[in-house]
Formats: sequence, structure tokens, C-alpha cells
Amino acid sequence: MAEYVYEKVFYGYNLKQWGLTPEELGPSVTGRVPVHISRDNRYFQDRYQAIPKDGYTQMLQRMANHSNITILLNTDYREIEGEVKFDGMVYTGLIDEFFDYMYGELPYRSLQFEFSHHLVDTYQEVAQVNYPNEQAYTRISEYKHITGQRAYGTTVSIEYPLAYKRGQNLPYYPVPREENRKRYNLYLSDAESLNHKVLFAGRLADYKYYNMDQAVARALGVFEKQVAGGKRS
Repeated sequence: MAEYVYEKVFYGYNLKQWGLTPEELGPSVTGRVPVHISRDNRYFQDRYQAIPKDGYTQMLQRMANHSNITILLNTDYREIEGEVKFDGMVYTGLIDEFFDYMYGELPYRSLQFEFSHHLVDTYQEVAQVNYPNEQAYTRISEYKHITGQRAYGTTVSIEYPLAYKRGQNLPYYPVPREENRKRYNLYLSDAESLNHKVLFAGRLADYKYYNMDQAVARALGVFEKQVAGGKRS
């Protein structure tokens, strides 16, 4: 059974998603995929599973709706670095970019999304279907299953993994390998020397493969420990 699952699920999916075999990656990657002997066929078997009531867009808009918050779109941090005065900053971008790649670039993986609309009630039976084998894409997501909306027609997104290339696409995933972790630790040492004036958090800044719940827990943990606990404003 283990060999069958490895060949049919893990091996092909890893080759597409990461461009590497499972053996070339850290064990945390395959460890993220739950394996259950159960009649519950959901990917996650947590007791409580939910999304924000009005969706993530509304959640983020409400978080940013404050007189002390100004949002600048399409703005490179380096372009305004000398103009913004702060006692403390939370940085969620690439940690190697923050330090001008002084120890070399860390590798990331990117994605290309292809959206298509279909004049059917639903396109597939569940919100997400993974394709670990011969297809060029890794998964198809149909958000209608998650939102619970009632409307005829449905839109799906197809995800194609590819290497991250600076200036050409967006970084989504850190690549969990031992050699990358060692390079990240060099940047982490420099980050810690800033004495928390700059707080690093998130997939790219922490160079960790977070799920959404883990990313939220990380943000709350940083706030409780470094901001609320340190009495910073």
C-alpha cells in the first residue's frame, strides 16, 4: 500500500510541484499530506473547518480599514524605504531580498493560474481535485463549493507550477531542502540582530511552507510575543 501511494500520489505530484523528487526535499513536504485509514474522504479531518464568513477579501479589507493605515499598491519597498519613518516594521516579503541577497538567492516556486468559466451548476464534485500524474497542472479548484453561493455557472482555476524567476513571476512557496535551510539561517541571524525593529513573518519571510491556519497562528503569535508582550505600539 505504501509503495502504491508513493508512486501514484507523492512521486508525480512532487516532480510537478517542486521540480524535485520526494527524496530531494525535506520530510516536512510529504508530512503535510495526511494519510488516514478512514471512511472520511476529506483532505483535512479537523473537527472544525471554515472560511471567513464574507470571504478572505472582505476580511483583509476590514483589517486595513483604519485611519492609521495607508495602502500603496504596485510600490517597491526599496523605492520608499527612506521616506517611511517607523519604530517597528512587519516584513512579509522575501527575506533574502530584504538583505540584498548578500548570502545568495533562496529558491522559491511559483504558479500560473488559468481561469475558465463553465455554464454548468458545478464542474467537479468537490472544491479541489489534485492531479499527481501525467497532466501538466497540479490541481483544479472550484470555489463555489467553498462559498456556498447559489448561481448557475461556475468558475474554476487550474494551477500550473513553475520555477520562480525574479522580475518575471511571483514567489509562492519556499523550497524545503537542507541546503536552503542553512542559507536561510544566515539571513535569520542577521534578522535577529535587528533586535526586533523589523519583525519577519509569513511564508516568504520565515521561509516556511505554512498552511493558511498556520500563517494566521504565526501572525497572532508574533503579535502576542513581540508587540503586545513588548508593549509596542
